Amino acid sequence: MSEEAFNATAWCLEDATAGYEVQSVENGLCSAFAYTDVTNAGLDVFYLLFAAAMVFFMQAGFAMLCAGSVRQKNVKNIMLKNILDACGGALGFWSVGFAFAYGGATADKKGFIGSSGFFLADFTSGGDLIGWFFQFAFAATAATIVAGTVAERCKFEAYLCYSLMLTGFVYPVIVYSIWSSSGFLTAFNNDPVFGSGMHDFAGSGVVHMTGGITALIAAKVLGPRIGRFHDADGNLLPEPHSFPPHSVALQVLGTFILWFGWYGFNPGSTLGISGEGVPDVAALCAVTTTIAAASGSVSAMFTDMLLSRRSTGETMYDITMCMNGALSGLVGITAGCSVVEPWAAFVIGIVAGWTYIFWSALLVKLKIDDAVDAIPVHFGNGIWGCIAVGLFAEPTRTINAFGEHGHYGWFYSWGNGSADAHLLAAQVCGVLWIIGWVTVIMLPYFLILNAVGLFRVDALEEEVGLDISHHKGAAYDMSGPSADVQEKFEISRSQRKIEVPKENTDEAA
Repeated sequence: MSEEAFNATAWCLEDATAGYEVQSVENGLCSAFAYTDVTNAGLDVFYLLFAAAMVFFMQAGFAMLCAGSVRQKNVKNIMLKNILDACGGALGFWSVGFAFAYGGATADKKGFIGSSGFFLADFTSGGDLIGWFFQFAFAATAATIVAGTVAERCKFEAYLCYSLMLTGFVYPVIVYSIWSSSGFLTAFNNDPVFGSGMHDFAGSGVVHMTGGITALIAAKVLGPRIGRFHDADGNLLPEPHSFPPHSVALQVLGTFILWFGWYGFNPGSTLGISGEGVPDVAALCAVTTTIAAASGSVSAMFTDMLLSRRSTGETMYDITMCMNGALSGLVGITAGCSVVEPWAAFVIGIVAGWTYIFWSALLVKLKIDDAVDAIPVHFGNGIWGCIAVGLFAEPTRTINAFGEHGHYGWFYSWGNGSADAHLLAAQVCGVLWIIGWVTVIMLPYFLILNAVGLFRVDALEEEVGLDISHHKGAAYDMSGPSADVQEKFEISRSQRKIEVPKENTDEAA
């Protein structure tokens, strides 16, 4: 035996004495290990910790994107709202949200809302605690989607109330219905609806549609920013007025942070990494996520360029379309990242870019003001992502992610000579349920806030900017030295000037 083989064998035997079962030694290397349950549990906890941290880091992405998109006079306000989304989400999901979302769920019954685990009572194991942390990061993401839409005119108190309401009650009910084992739409019940249940692997519907439809309702009730669609006298403008972003650099930074965080969002939704076949699912999620984001970005930017060239004759490339197209592709692939093939992810991303353009134009036509275009990205493409699963879910990959139930994407069924659309029907029902539930709860909620004067700031505060009117001053100190200081500096500099004697100059010549 060579020295290398001997050392490798000794290493394997050392691991075996530590609790691992060594399968074989081949070519001087351990060819396989059967890890103990303790090791697997620890590996899964670490995997979820890492994934959840990436998802939570998306809060920084939303903050940068929103801050860059608004005007300079409102930067502090939007940044504070993003911070408090995380704070409110943590408190709401810790106290009641997680219990409503998963409490008491079992696969042999169906229900509407969870009823145990309030304040994480009796949660002691690493698996239970890391499960809460991962799900909290998702809840905070759903809440922060609304921040950008209502930017520059929403009262701070109203936003905090909304954040607690969404993460503590509205969002958890949707989670229970689709992701818990007792939900009436879940794929994890012993008797799933339509024989398959709704397949929303990482949350195109549960997270993004929920935040997107909430943003749509809030924007409609709140009304547009002053000067967006009407002049000072209330007359309709010939063309809607666009408010340029104060920092494109922050927008791009936020977009990249969000894209990075999505690799925790989608692959992390395997909820572990040690199980048989789970690494394959996680790897597929990473690949489809990348392809959909890239194709969505290219689709939106070049489609917008072609439309602009057709109407104006000029060829212009809009970086906003590029950024929001990428985010649209990410939202569109989130539901099906584990069940579609790479080529299907490309198609989903292309359509996501078109979906974004359609919804963005529709909002302008309806006179709904979305300061960061979050509604087209999250609501419009959340719908598309859910529907896409019903069309593109490939049989083998669906079995790997959700188990065998015999119902797959309609295109595959149609290609096999079948008209089976059970999965597609479940996806449509899920979309309608999310829209209906959020509307029934949040529409009256926002109307009440608006009726009692707690929703929108007054016109003067909006004009001067929320940073000055609500947060003790502007985000950026743009003041320079006073005129007196500048004058004193010029005098001091002139006195320090050294004149070269003339004779020395002549000698040098």
